[in-house]
Amino acid sequence: MPDIRRIFPTEAPTPRGPYSPAVQAGDYIFVSGQGPVDPVTDKMIFGPVELETRRTLTNIKLILEAAGASLEDVVSVRVFLKDPADFAAMNSVYQEFFGEQKPARTTVGTMLPNPEMKVEIDCVAYKPRG
Repeated sequence: MPDIRRIFPTEAPTPRGPYSPAVQAGDYIFVSGQGPVDPVTDKMIFGPVELETRRTLTNIKLILEAAGASLEDVVSVRVFLKDPADFAAMNSVYQEFFGEQKPARTTVGTMLPNPEMKVEIDCVAYKPRG
């Protein structure tokens, strides 16, 4: 069984339920679904999907950094959109964060936990220890 570490970064938003923001299992880091929460106020921010995507990916970046990883270590991403018509706008912000680094990705339209929320994103990173 791999060494498992639950990650609760103080720089990232507080979880909204009974889950860890991230779990490191061996060389893999699994980041739970993140939304547009301002880590300073710990309140959700709503607005255009570009704003929500930028905040969400920034939160993921903070969580990965607390685990000793970065966006460059991300191998898989899942994006959940309230409205599939927001795909192009979300994708333009997504590209700002990942650039030429292109992890595997799935994007689906779905209901989200908060009816005002437009996007939720989770990911898996690979960061060998030592």
